[in-house]
Amino acid sequence: MSNPFYLFKTNRFAPLFTVQFLGAFNDNIFKNTLAVMVTFQAAQWSNLSASLLAPLIGVIFILPFFLFSGFSGALADKYDKATLTRWVKGLEFGLMGLATMGFTFHWFGMLLMVVFGLGIHSTLFGPIKYAIIPQHLGENELVTANALIESGTFTAILLGTLGGGMLSLYPHGGIIAGVMGMILALIGYSVSRFIPPAPSLESLTPLSWNLFSQTVTTLRLSYQNKTVFGAIVGLSWFWLVGALLLSSFPALVKTLLHGDETTVTMVLSLFTIGIGVGSFACERLSHHTIRLSLVIVGALGMGLAGIDFALTAHHFHAVGILEHNPTFIHILVDLTAIGIFGGLYSVPLYALMQNRSDPKVRSRIIASNNILNALFMVIGSVMMMGLLARGWGIAEVLLLVSCLTMGIALMMGYWYYRGKR
Repeated sequence: MSNPFYLFKTNRFAPLFTVQFLGAFNDNIFKNTLAVMVTFQAAQWSNLSASLLAPLIGVIFILPFFLFSGFSGALADKYDKATLTRWVKGLEFGLMGLATMGFTFHWFGMLLMVVFGLGIHSTLFGPIKYAIIPQHLGENELVTANALIESGTFTAILLGTLGGGMLSLYPHGGIIAGVMGMILALIGYSVSRFIPPAPSLESLTPLSWNLFSQTVTTLRLSYQNKTVFGAIVGLSWFWLVGALLLSSFPALVKTLLHGDETTVTMVLSLFTIGIGVGSFACERLSHHTIRLSLVIVGALGMGLAGIDFALTAHHFHAVGILEHNPTFIHILVDLTAIGIFGGLYSVPLYALMQNRSDPKVRSRIIASNNILNALFMVIGSVMMMGLLARGWGIAEVLLLVSCLTMGIALMMGYWYYRGKR
């Protein structure tokens, strides 16, 4: 078991990983194709301004996480997760068919419906994929599996983002993205049939169409276990930091670094690669056990690298060719380091959440994680918009977030070492 890739040889993990990778790639290639096309061709698609369209797409995609996560968690606890995965892949195929029609006939309303539908798709699949891992794998395999899922997901996001940007340059790029999405959904469905059965451990799980009460019930379940709830809050902070960084890259590159689209791609790629490297480093360092000390090291590293990144970017002076500027190289190293430490930080928290959750309600616990992740990302975005409106710079906002991350790391360290005494 020294080679983490041995899991790819098993039906217990390989089909699930493939389905997750293809789904994340599909989501992002569609969303980015649409976002770039409506940004640069806004008049052809809507009466709204280009500056509003991209944020609108993001809000519509994340809305189902608030509305349906509680219901999706209960659904995954009540029925066989392998069977539900196949239904979710069928939904994805239908959505990609609608996307193809929307791009063909320039039906912007239909494309926004597809964005909302893909949000539902992700909301449904989230509790399934993370709850099925501990049902099929041993405790000593959780860190390895989560490291592979984490690195694979961010790689799919990167490839989908880059692919969407490329497709948007073609006259019929949207149609290509839609057809490609249908093919990928079919492949995902075919692969999902190899996922072993993952039957319900609590078939009496109540399903309620009252989405608000289902959400409240789900959040209460997660709060009952303080260790699990702490892991969820920690993961939610990770997604807040990640979302702020990813949304800041284009403006930061343009206003502070004076770069172009190629620079944005470079920055995004290195940050994503860093998360993959950090995830694998966590797998190597953990020795197949859940080590909370790595979470503390990850938080400290994210905070320190983030502070250095924000200060360096704030005082950056563009001189000569950007790629030959030592300060720019310094910034790239900082961003890569944030990604690496982010991988160290997040992987053990996912494993802890899965391992310490009651198997009968595990899907709902993971659903509550999705709700809080989405809430933290929204809070982070609102906070950033508010601070920018008050005259703060992007680097100053990122400096504040990095300092808060340092504070969280110090609190985690205090609680961890006090508990060991």
